Amino acid sequence: MENNDEKFLRIGTQIYLKEINPSGQEQLLPWSTSAIYQDYGKDRGNEIISHMPKYVGWANEPSHTDYQPIIGKWLNLYQALPYEPRSGADFPNIQLFLQHIFGNLYHLGLDYLQLLYLQPKQKLPILMLVSKERNTGKSTFLKFLKAIYGANATFNTNEDFKSQFNSDWANKLLIMVDEAFLDKVEYTERLKNLSTATIYKAEAKGKDRIECDFHGKFILCSNNVERPVIIEPGETRFWVIQVAKLKSDDTQLLDKMIYEIPAFLDFLAHREMSTKCFSRMWFSFDDYHTRALDRIIASNRSRLEQQIAYVLVDIMESYRLDTIDICLRDIYAILMFRGCAGRYELEERNIKRVLQNSWDLTPVGNGLTYTRYMPSGTQSGEYTPVKAIGRYYTIRYDFIKNI
Repeated sequence: MENNDEKFLRIGTQIYLKEINPSGQEQLLPWSTSAIYQDYGKDRGNEIISHMPKYVGWANEPSHTDYQPIIGKWLNLYQALPYEPRSGADFPNIQLFLQHIFGNLYHLGLDYLQLLYLQPKQKLPILMLVSKERNTGKSTFLKFLKAIYGANATFNTNEDFKSQFNSDWANKLLIMVDEAFLDKVEYTERLKNLSTATIYKAEAKGKDRIECDFHGKFILCSNNVERPVIIEPGETRFWVIQVAKLKSDDTQLLDKMIYEIPAFLDFLAHREMSTKCFSRMWFSFDDYHTRALDRIIASNRSRLEQQIAYVLVDIMESYRLDTIDICLRDIYAILMFRGCAGRYELEERNIKRVLQNSWDLTPVGNGLTYTRYMPSGTQSGEYTPVKAIGRYYTIRYDFIKNI
């Protein structure tokens, strides 16, 4: 006979039914005493209610090596992984696939996955896989992680992430977004804040917000290599990888990797890390700073900012300069000469905003002599150097070239 006492439990004042859903994952469904009486009658219903486990509330305590379903009087929202480590086996398909995803940062990628498995509370960079091409393995990577972490990983859409209601993902270890496109600064700020948060307020529709421990890691995939999200200069929380196209189209690859998961978990449990803790996100930004990130930052710059950078690079490369001294009025005059008026809100105050706010530059304190480069009278891109006096900004070639 089925033991119905184990199917029901009370958390706080709410009764739940514990069932396995069609995908094989355990779910807790809100239930009621009246439904229990309807299904089992008064006498059996009273017995079920009196004997069901009772907990004060929810906890969110992730662990893959010492998992505890119950912590004191609290029920752990975090669930045990669907796989146990198995020694003595290889994982060739996983190895080749991860080498493809992480490229020359393969060992850093293994460190990321090892920290995820052994130290799930450790904050990690926001991982973003981008590529214009199809069949790169981005979505397969997300499905692979979902297979490992089961109910502790979830797929979000862009709309899910933008919504104020977050109770369905606030307790997850992995929040993954395929085809990510977050086109407002407020979404990026939310993502950045959550990537380092330890406490978060979960909110469900029609219910009060509940403060809970937050250990989420964000992984985004996108076919937009230039503007999947708004990333501003100086941002260090994004690890962006441009993924190449897979060399072969193996339709059974995911199944093969899932079969190798136990061996891979054993490898992660015993592997020696290639990095040591350097920051709150473990890694040094220099370790995962990529050109793919720089491209997104550059694409998010204003048209005026890009045009100023283009003009400065043009002058510096023409005269082989490592640095250039230039005043606001010089930039304004060059852009006016190039016919940029009206296209970039061309005013000296806007140019000043770019130099001081976006580039964090400061002019010299007093008017000093410098070399001024002015258009030569044609639109061929030639300039005439002349001596001038002004409160100029000094700009390095390597800095402006990145922009």
